Formats: sequence, C-alpha cells, structure tokens
Amino acid sequence: MDLAPEELQFLSMPDILRESISIPKRAPKTFYLITLALIFPLSFAILAHSLFTHPILAQLDSDPFADPAQTRHEWTLLLAIQFFYLIFLFCFSLLSTAAVVFTVASLYTSKPVSFSSTISAIPKVFKRLFITFLWVILLMFVYNGLLIAFIVIFIIAVDTQNTLLSLFTFMAILVLFLGVHVYITALWHLASVVSVLEPIYGLAAMKKSYELLKGRVKMAFILVFVYLAICGLIGGTFGTVVVHGGVNYGVFVRIVVGGFLVGILVIVNLVGLLVQSVFYYVCKSYHHQGIDKSVLHDHLGEYLGEYVPLKSSIQMENLDA
Repeated sequence: MDLAPEELQFLSMPDILRESISIPKRAPKTFYLITLALIFPLSFAILAHSLFTHPILAQLDSDPFADPAQTRHEWTLLLAIQFFYLIFLFCFSLLSTAAVVFTVASLYTSKPVSFSSTISAIPKVFKRLFITFLWVILLMFVYNGLLIAFIVIFIIAVDTQNTLLSLFTFMAILVLFLGVHVYITALWHLASVVSVLEPIYGLAAMKKSYELLKGRVKMAFILVFVYLAICGLIGGTFGTVVVHGGVNYGVFVRIVVGGFLVGILVIVNLVGLLVQSVFYYVCKSYHHQGIDKSVLHDHLGEYLGEYVPLKSSIQMENLDA
C-alpha cells in the first residue's frame, strides 16, 4: 500500500483486491511460511473433516435399529470429532488472522518483517482476538435465536396455510440469512483488525468496527458475500466429488480434485485475510481518521516487548471518542 492515507478511501473493490494480492510480494518468505503453517492446516481441516464424519453419519442413517451400545459409541465418536474440529478451526482461524494482520501492518509501517517476529507477537494478539470473538459469539447466539424463531413460525404458518404470515416470515428469514449474517461477518472481520491494530478489543472493537463500516456497508457486504459464496462453492464441490463421489469417481480423481480444492481454498483464505486488512485502512481513510505510521509502529512493537515511551495518538483518539 504505497498510496497516501488520504487516497485509500477512493479505492474500489477491484483496487482493494489488487492491493491485497500485491502485498505478499513484499515479504514472500514470511507469507509463504504463514500460509504453510497456519492457513493450509485451517483450509485442509475445513474441507477434510467431512471425510471423517460422513462415514459415521452414513452408518447411523443406514441402520437405525442397531445395537444401542454401538450407536452410543458412534454418536460419542461423532461429537468428539466435531468438538475437536471446532476447537482446531477456532484456534487456527484466530492465529491466521493475527499473523496476516500483524504482518500487513508491519509492512505498512516499514517495520522489519519476519516469520519469527510474527509468531512472537501472536500470543498477545491472540488474547485480544479471543475476547472480541466471545462478543461475536454472543451476537451470533442472538441472531441464531431469532432465525430459529422465524423458521418455527414459518413452519407453523405453512402448516396452517396462513399465506400472509408465511410470506412475512419467509422474507424475514431471507433478510436474516442473507443480510444480517453477512453484516455480522463483516463486523467481526473488521473488529478483528481493530483488535490487533488499536489498543481496544472486545465490545469496544465491535463498536469501532460498527462506526468504521458506516458509508462502506455496501462494499463490505459484497466482499464478504463473494468470499462466503466462493467458500460455499468449494465446499459443495468437495462434498459432491470427494466425500460422496465414491460411486461416480475413482480414487485418483478424488485425490486430485480434493488436493486442487484445498489449494484453491488456501488462496481464497489468504486473499480474504489480506482484503480484510486493506479494507480497514480504506475505512479509516474514508472517515478521515489518519493513521500515524510511527504510532502504529510503536503499537506493533508492544506485542514484541519493545519499549514505547509515549502514549500513542491512537489511544488518545479512542479516549476522546
């Protein structure tokens, strides 16, 4: 991002994508190692976990009258796999976010970049991201409660042949699923960047993210929707060909397609994290919130245990807000 801070607000979505793709060229070794150590395991787990759960689900579905002890064992195994998968997914998602956001900010402030310095900063960054994520979970809990409530009302309305109520609840479900879900995802992604680059996290980061999104909601919505759609397409193709395609496709084809899709998802996730970082600077520029590179440089140094003599202007900005 060689543009002046005040010029970032004029970046279009293609411009943001180009800027994001060009960032790894400035530190190829660091981004290669981040991708290999964090983003690849995350992407592989997202797709490959269904290879372990599908046979168990198929077994439970094919023989509903099986021995109760065997059934309990299979359910226990399934829940254990899902539990450890979610823990793995949660940890590597936050680790990948911390690594990419920190590295991009280091490049932006001309701070020396290396994989070892990024890994050294992650423990302190992870705690902040974790607290912010807890607030996102709370928000998603409320969202899912509303979504389930409207689905139940919709089923009742269809069963009682109440056309008006059916139409209303269907529209509400559509808005919640396509609109609110995408907005919350955008809010979370931006709040994650705020949690790393500013001295706030948790609810304060969520509020700051909400403020930064004003005027850029449409752009954020499209970026997140396209990202989720691509991930959904990759996941659907993987499920069709690799997981359920044993009858129609040979082992070699399934391995090749599976490896190719994992590679594509790795690229999509890396670019998504880079776009997430660049979009933060675009929003800051749009709201004329200047970023003092020397102040940000010192803030990043705090994660590495470097001495910071003065309170940053970022901190003063948040105290004045």
